[in-house]
Amino acid sequence: MITAGEFRNGVTFEMDGNVMQVVEFQHVKPGKGAAFVRTKMKNVITGAVTETSFNPTAKFENATVDRQTMEYLYNDDNLYYFMNPETYEQEPVDGSVLGDNFKFVKENMECTIYSYKGKVFNVEPPFFVELEVTETDPGFAGNTATNATKPATVETGAEIKVPLFIERGEKIRIDTRTGEYLSRA
Repeated sequence: MITAGEFRNGVTFEMDGNVMQVVEFQHVKPGKGAAFVRTKMKNVITGAVTETSFNPTAKFENATVDRQTMEYLYNDDNLYYFMNPETYEQEPVDGSVLGDNFKFVKENMECTIYSYKGKVFNVEPPFFVELEVTETDPGFAGNTATNATKPATVETGAEIKVPLFIERGEKIRIDTRTGEYLSRA
């Protein structure tokens, strides 16, 4: 159990059946009246951020969010299979918990799996990946305008914007958080 008076940034607790993480907190002692804790918290599963005030003696159940690095193997319909590299156990994950940035993940890449009480609620791919460009228009001589880009499809099927000098078959680095081209690999 944890009380609201013990809140610190990053603390996770259970409230009304939801897993919440403290983003910001402030202990307030007004001149008149009882002290309270003003808290900005994020629902770990849905990502919604709320602000609430608590009595410092309010008690909550501790919530432990498990983070585990697993290797992506393959998908079968709407199930995506990940393997624990230590035990070689495979775990199926429903496609609904995968974010938009999962389109940059190919087989055998390591991802971080977030779960609470054995239920997976988020899959985080590596921040930077190297992928091969499978399809793009050729760049034209003379097209040297600053920051000119063209669409390109990478080996996972995702489409991103790349500079004009990138050709088919080249490996490029991509930031999966923003989906932007970084550099040649």
